[in-house]
Amino acid sequence: METIKRDLAKKIVGKKITTILILQKKSVHYPTDKFKEVLVGDKISSINRRGKLLYCSFQKSPLFLLVHLKMTGQLIYRQKEKITAGGHSLGKIDFELPNKFTRAVFGFVDGSELFFNDMRRFGYLKLVTAEEKDKILQKSFGIEPLTPDFKYQSFAQLFVKRKTAVKALLMNQKLIAGLGNIYADEVCFCAGIKPDRRVEKISESEKKKLFSCINKVLLLSIKHRGTTFNSYVDCDGNKGNFVHLLKVYGRDGEKCYRCKSIIKKIRAAGRGTHFCLQCQK
Repeated sequence: METIKRDLAKKIVGKKITTILILQKKSVHYPTDKFKEVLVGDKISSINRRGKLLYCSFQKSPLFLLVHLKMTGQLIYRQKEKITAGGHSLGKIDFELPNKFTRAVFGFVDGSELFFNDMRRFGYLKLVTAEEKDKILQKSFGIEPLTPDFKYQSFAQLFVKRKTAVKALLMNQKLIAGLGNIYADEVCFCAGIKPDRRVEKISESEKKKLFSCINKVLLLSIKHRGTTFNSYVDCDGNKGNFVHLLKVYGRDGEKCYRCKSIIKKIRAAGRGTHFCLQCQK
């Protein structure tokens, strides 16, 4: 989502919205007539991200547009004959646009278009006030890695009086924003910690390893434009190159690159979880 945010910002920030076509009212969590009235004629001034939520600000309107792709959402940008896509591909991306999965279309003054597609219709577009936005960000998301707020003291405090698996803590968006299943497994491997270890049994030195590994893994992933596993692509339709650098995720039954032991898959925190039998304790 970070690479999608960065790439999409280069394409649509500063552009004036001239038309909005809503094909699925349930995908827009706001009265559709008012949604159009607020945004048509305005320019996008910024795109930001918190966890997996994108939010856009505008030059005139005080409202913010929230965009969540959920499980199958896409943002597809078309300018003349060039199409770039960000989000979950639906097996093979259908570039006949709009198509049966298109829920909304934003038209810009230069003739380019942004399509919000979603196969399972869990994703959404929503207009909120600044106060509502701040409340959602504060209530729904914890400390964000790679930001000034992500300090070791705050991270260590998350372990106090909690009795759950390490992976469950890492993936709890209300505690740490933006860590998903893939990265939680990779962080645990980096730190040498078994994902289903109980947080109350994690030592101070192990907490410091986890903290360091979160930033290390995410920085490397962003550098390589994210992880594509199953269906995720960046805003130029490219698969994330970090998939080639995964140490444990999706490698069950294969040999560990570090010690040659077998990578095992179990279920932890309600998700398929991968770890090395030898390297992680």
